[in-house]
Amino acid sequence: MQAAVWYRARDLRVEPVEIPRLQDPHQVKIKVAACGICGSDLHEYAAGPIFIPVDAPHPISQQQAPIIMGHEFAGEVVEVGERVTRVKIGDRVAIEPILSPHRDGHYLMERYNLTPLLGFHGLSGGGGGFSEYTVVGEHMVHPMPETLSYEQGALVEPAAVGLHAVRQSSLKAGDSAVVFGAGPIGLMVIESLKAAGAAEIYAVELSDVRRQKATDLGATALDPQQDDVVEQLHDLTKGGVDFAFEVTGVPAVLNQAINSTHAGGETIVVSIWESDAAIQPNDLVIKERSMKGIIAYRHIYPAVIALMQQGYFPAEELITGRIALDDVVEKGFDTLLNDKSHVKIIVAPAT
Repeated sequence: MQAAVWYRARDLRVEPVEIPRLQDPHQVKIKVAACGICGSDLHEYAAGPIFIPVDAPHPISQQQAPIIMGHEFAGEVVEVGERVTRVKIGDRVAIEPILSPHRDGHYLMERYNLTPLLGFHGLSGGGGGFSEYTVVGEHMVHPMPETLSYEQGALVEPAAVGLHAVRQSSLKAGDSAVVFGAGPIGLMVIESLKAAGAAEIYAVELSDVRRQKATDLGATALDPQQDDVVEQLHDLTKGGVDFAFEVTGVPAVLNQAINSTHAGGETIVVSIWESDAAIQPNDLVIKERSMKGIIAYRHIYPAVIALMQQGYFPAEELITGRIALDDVVEKGFDTLLNDKSHVKIIVAPAT
């Protein structure tokens, strides 16, 4: 079969690899139907390794680079181990790609995303969604209703990040929030804020196209090139927003996010960072603001799928490109790095 294999930064190759086989009675073989290119994938391609194991095998996957990429995907179950009970052959499933200690088809930790061994199928070895087939544990598969397309299923993973970020905040219905960065995850945070009942939602974004996407999803979009967005947010909310979500990984933006909140406000850092960021601690101390980070998600896929059935996280609003696996580098990764008007590009493996 064909797969997109990461060798090093800027070296991603579509090449033939062996079709994976079940190695455990709790494993499931998936025929991949759709896989999204994630911001984390872009980080690995442009400046990795970050999550990709290079110097030693990942302790759970037991693999190191070169590895198959792709962790936002959905597909059809084509084979199951003899002890699998959650799905059967023919089921349509979304994959939760977290690598965390597991046994007998279950994660071992309650907060399994916080394991020091954290990895991701499609970033840390074990296979990935940029391939025709892949094998995962049954604890990683979530059945999808017939009403959701495979493309919608490929959006469950990034939507889970957005929903987890909002759930981990202290936000309550009626509160105000700003999202710095209206890329794929930022837009998922906006959708999650809507589902959580936020009364006022703002988005700060450089790209005209992405600002329009944020507007289409119901946010008030601001252009940081035109105005001082911190001052503007304080004016619009009469003192600052209740919550700020930082989804850019840009040091200056982190400071803007913190200072956009009122006294006692909260900033949630969602980004994966390529570099250090300096803040002035007094911006937190003197106004008793708080800041917290989130990584990935846990126990949230069923909630995301249920919200999708209600119309949240719509594929038609979020997908801006569809490509074949053979084109994943030129029309996928390179395009996303050079053209910020795109939101989500979906890769369809040729089978």
